[in-house]
Amino acid sequence: MRFRRLVAVLTSTATVITLAGCGGGGSGSTDSASSVLRIGVSATIDSLNPFVSSSDYSSVVFEYVYPHLTEYDTGDMSLKPSFAEKWDTSPDGLTWTFQTVSGAKWSDGEPLTAKDAAFTLTTIQRLKDGTAGKLAGFMQGVTSAVATDDDHLTVTYSAPVSNVLAQMTQLPILPEHIWSQYAEGDGKALTTFQNEAPMVSGGPFRLTEYKKDQLALFDRNPQWWGTTKPHIAGFGLQIFANSDAMVTALRTGQVDMIGESTPATTVPSLKEANLDVGTTASTGYYELIVNTNPKKKNHPELLDPQVRRAFEYAMNRDEMVKTAWLGMATPGSTIVAPATGWHDDSIKALPFDVSQTNAILDGLGFRKGADGIRVANGVPMSYDVIFPTEINGAGDRMFQTMQNNLREAGVNLVMRKMDTDAASAAIMGPDSTYDDFDLALWDWIPPVDPDFQLSVLTCAQWGNNNDSGYCNPKYDELYAAQGVARGRAERQKIVDQMQQIAFDDRPYIVLVYQNVIEARTPKWTGFLLSPLVGSVNNLSTQTLLQVRPAS
Repeated sequence: MRFRRLVAVLTSTATVITLAGCGGGGSGSTDSASSVLRIGVSATIDSLNPFVSSSDYSSVVFEYVYPHLTEYDTGDMSLKPSFAEKWDTSPDGLTWTFQTVSGAKWSDGEPLTAKDAAFTLTTIQRLKDGTAGKLAGFMQGVTSAVATDDDHLTVTYSAPVSNVLAQMTQLPILPEHIWSQYAEGDGKALTTFQNEAPMVSGGPFRLTEYKKDQLALFDRNPQWWGTTKPHIAGFGLQIFANSDAMVTALRTGQVDMIGESTPATTVPSLKEANLDVGTTASTGYYELIVNTNPKKKNHPELLDPQVRRAFEYAMNRDEMVKTAWLGMATPGSTIVAPATGWHDDSIKALPFDVSQTNAILDGLGFRKGADGIRVANGVPMSYDVIFPTEINGAGDRMFQTMQNNLREAGVNLVMRKMDTDAASAAIMGPDSTYDDFDLALWDWIPPVDPDFQLSVLTCAQWGNNNDSGYCNPKYDELYAAQGVARGRAERQKIVDQMQQIAFDDRPYIVLVYQNVIEARTPKWTGFLLSPLVGSVNNLSTQTLLQVRPAS
């Protein structure tokens, strides 16, 4: 499962979101259109099927329409009960028993029980090397999942796993009576099932309408089993082609809020228009990706760690924070952001110093040609940089800063903009060989627990989330070790080692840790801004269970 944002290519014409006839039960709520929260986003929902989806907002849909055993508390980032009311762990850490909500129902009236959870986990475990591969990373070490009765789920592991509760936040529980027919045999049907709206829901909301690359509409689930009922009649996600159109829609009242993708450069004018703008540190970061696959076809000099080190000296992170983010970011260093609580503060990014870049490249014998561009192995040091359009705006300014400073050192960067799917395909190359590209600029917005982000650079993620062609057996050994560490201190030590290896090898040169920036009209209240990609996110239902009109 990727946590990059996938941006739709649409016209800039906004369509007003309406939720005609939305409703359902819910204490403290009304069914009027005024209690429908309209959310503008710049990221698309690429699929309603969790076995094939990649986009962040697909995961947002799953958070609100499917149960999860656990979720995050947006106040202190702790893990709290959700469909699992409580749990016990055996002394050896191999068996976890979850007690689930009793008497729950799916939106179609069918019983929602621990058996649905067992079906979901068993399906993923059985098909982990096939059609369930995207979700299999969140079930490391699971050997069985059994519902001993309607209210108890027992999950057994081959070895103790350090982050079981965090993994469960990522696994939507699916209705067995809907999905079982697609999981039969080799499970190939799992990846072709469209799961179209209206879909059977077990979360606080139902997805009632979906128009690809345009909008998704939700109303309250009248069968919602949670003790906290939504105060709103529903909500809508409207997908915009670009941030300018999205900001205009907020200014003109066509949407009530825009998510964490609010452009930093618009914040001053939004505040002047008396709109509320919140910002906080996030788990995300922007990075320059370097192809470190030893079998890459061109520019073998990029495989030299010294060249990558030279490139980092040319990264003016302070300038990027100032011009691209107006101060709403911090300079980056490691692949684990400080907001996660797992960042190694002892690892310091190299200071901006183009003279050091020049000195290293001179020492490697890469001389400048008549055009000022250095030559390495008989070929000019001119590189195409894959640039997905989803990072337009801040990404453009960051690229320009990087381009100008490397040009001073005799290195030429050429931006190659393309849509997200094309960017991913260009990075992976034919049959996931990672042999065609040289550099890319992109961002990650990972979960709080570091397991996912650490997994991205493992050899096992080739063809899936690995986007640098990086493969280091020592790093992989540590990844396996952190997954079974029993205590926080033990795991932190291993995670720090992995951050150091990734920093030294530089498959990524981490540039900045961008803030969550969220704008909304003061006509609504109850938002809980957090590092979890803003108030409306894929790891907690809290905001949309308490948000309400201010008057």
